Amino acid sequence: MADLTNDPTVPLISPQSPRRNDEGVMGYGGQAHHRPPGEPGHTRTLGLWPLVTLIFFEVSGGPFGTEDAVSAAGPLLTILGFLIFPVLWSVPEALITAELATAFPENSGYVAWVTAAFGPFWGFQEGLWSWISGVTDNSLYPVMLAANLEIFFPQLAEGWPKYTFLVGMSLLLSGLNYRGLTVVGNAVITSTLAILVPFALLCALCLPKVQLSNYTRVDWDSVNWPTFLNVMFWNLNYWDSVSTLAGEVRDPGRTFPRALLLAVVLVVAMYLLPTVAALGVLGTTGDWKLGYYGTVAQQVGGSWLAAWIIVAAACSQVGQYQAEMASDSYQVQGMAERGFLPRALGRRSRYGTPVYGILLSSLGVLCLAYKSFEEIVTMLNAIYCLAELLEFAAFIWLRIKRPDLPRPYRVPLPTWGLVLMLLPASALLLVVLAMPFINRDWATCCWTLAAVGLGFVMHPVLQYSKRRGWLAFDEMHFDCANVYDEYPPAVYLRGNGSCHTAGPPAPAAAPAGATEVNGHGAAVVVVAKGDNNHH
Repeated sequence: MADLTNDPTVPLISPQSPRRNDEGVMGYGGQAHHRPPGEPGHTRTLGLWPLVTLIFFEVSGGPFGTEDAVSAAGPLLTILGFLIFPVLWSVPEALITAELATAFPENSGYVAWVTAAFGPFWGFQEGLWSWISGVTDNSLYPVMLAANLEIFFPQLAEGWPKYTFLVGMSLLLSGLNYRGLTVVGNAVITSTLAILVPFALLCALCLPKVQLSNYTRVDWDSVNWPTFLNVMFWNLNYWDSVSTLAGEVRDPGRTFPRALLLAVVLVVAMYLLPTVAALGVLGTTGDWKLGYYGTVAQQVGGSWLAAWIIVAAACSQVGQYQAEMASDSYQVQGMAERGFLPRALGRRSRYGTPVYGILLSSLGVLCLAYKSFEEIVTMLNAIYCLAELLEFAAFIWLRIKRPDLPRPYRVPLPTWGLVLMLLPASALLLVVLAMPFINRDWATCCWTLAAVGLGFVMHPVLQYSKRRGWLAFDEMHFDCANVYDEYPPAVYLRGNGSCHTAGPPAPAAAPAGATEVNGHGAAVVVVAKGDNNHH
């Protein structure tokens, strides 16, 4: 994290640095992996394959969770959905993430994107809405794990055994996340392999028994469109969530685009192939519900394959929980280190993990885990749509207003082409957002409006607390496009606001949104400078 004092005599990584001496609050402890991204000496721990598997679990984690789409719309629409939705929705979102996560390789992720485009107020709204949506999403995975285990433990269907299991599993998995991204990355790689193998075997066993007539069945009168669209949307979203780990990725300019490409292929294959195989054998969709892949495995392979699929389901839910918890908790830490939240919330553990980010995200999960799968999906989708619309607008705005912002990866389309690419995805967002209001789902409507109202109130309250000195905040700024790892250091050239490697910056203050280098040679995107009244 770059210091905006512009004093080159203050070493950023020295324990005596004014920014580093408050170990009791910040908790960096002088070790490399405790330092914020962009700070000299920060160790980036995520390579290509751990990042691929984290994206896989952020978005998918396997075909678990598709069962409600099958029961809502039947085989034909479900298969078409997994062919069409990735093109209209997943690929555009992944491309945006690849461009902007490499332009802002730090843990505030999409918060940095929106702030650079529209300022701190909307950046804060983006962060809050995304965090609430992410925590709501994470409350699904203990619920899904309990549903998958019901085939062996019927007691988990309801009552105190179920809720005891949900609480205990949430706390256990949060504890694993506390141990660091290296542990999480290794765990999700293992989980990915544990999912791929049994489903490859399931597909092979289903193939000789497939009846092609099963795929054409659709009863248009009985299609439950809200459930179908919500479940399909949920199964193929959250490509942007991994941007909040960008500060922990090695060589993000190369690693992010490659990881996202591989993850898109893996996600689509892991949805489409098992779903097509299972529907070819069991075309009757009325019985499809959470955990139904265990039933399919029982029929085509026997109890041993059913048990293996249940173990794979457990690995999936554990991996998804770990990936989402990492994203949510590092977002809190990133927002604190970038001046959106009080400095204390950026504290890191001795493992380099965000202490209060994990704590707050875990509490949110525990508060929501008692709800049903459909209720949680509908609630998280509505808020997620708001955040995504803001991200899309920021992406186009930065292309127009900040064309010289360093982008190690750039989507190979002109601005008008990007607008056309995002039109179908934006229409889908508006439809999903409108459905709770059209269907009078008042719980989801209230949840969405409450999230919006909370953000509109929290931001001015926090700013007032900052001005009054009630809470300590870090300077608001963002690292720009990996240039803190380049030599000679990039500097701000007045007139175009881009990162270059020529000459010293002019002494006057750079405008908000410009790329600037402080006295330490670290490049930042300036949001606001001066006294607290401008933050």
